[in-house]
Amino acid sequence: MSIIYLIPNFLGESSADVVLPNQVVSVVRSLRHFIVENEKSARKFIKQIAPEKSQQELVLFTINKHTPPEELPSFLEPCSAGFSMGIISEAGCPGIADPGAEIVKIAHKEKIKVIPLVGPSSILLAMMASGLNGQSFAFNGYLPIDKSERKKMLKSLERKVIESNQTQIFIETPYRNDKMLADLIETLQPTTLLCIACDISLETEEIKTQTIAQWRKTNISFQKRPAIFIIGS
Repeated sequence: MSIIYLIPNFLGESSADVVLPNQVVSVVRSLRHFIVENEKSARKFIKQIAPEKSQQELVLFTINKHTPPEELPSFLEPCSAGFSMGIISEAGCPGIADPGAEIVKIAHKEKIKVIPLVGPSSILLAMMASGLNGQSFAFNGYLPIDKSERKKMLKSLERKVIESNQTQIFIETPYRNDKMLADLIETLQPTTLLCIACDISLETEEIKTQTIAQWRKTNISFQKRPAIFIIGS
């Protein structure tokens, strides 16, 4: 029976024995067909954890925001021929803030077994380490780029925190992190809690939760470093 494996990727320059269970390595070694978000990073990942695999023999299908939806069902044709496949995100876990979810949806429709493998998810690891409400939380992806629209969204997320005690998680393009922090400091109430989790699972990892009032007194830069932003109470 063919299986779709959801294979977690590194969040940065990490060692497999630090962040990945042996099962992930074993599965990657057993597969030849992969659906990937980025071919270059996927090949690097496969080479790192399974250096004995021939890169020439790999069959890779690329899924990203530019992939036409009508092409996606054809990516699963190897399963019809009896091959199992792996889905690899550019970073972290497939299907979480990742286009791989569309493939998984098709796999369920086609009655193909789906197995998620354990590995690093920046969103969940940040939530775990934040100290904020983990009983009710929402991931909001990227906020608007326009400054005024972004501030409106931040106010809206803060209201959800205050009214429902629902923790709000979002991300930003790394080169705009410092602008995001400036907007958070300027927009949110002094008592609102903000967690910034940066470089998760890497040697430079930094996770800090404090009030907006305290952030206003903190001289720190997260520019060009992958980060998760979480607001709560």
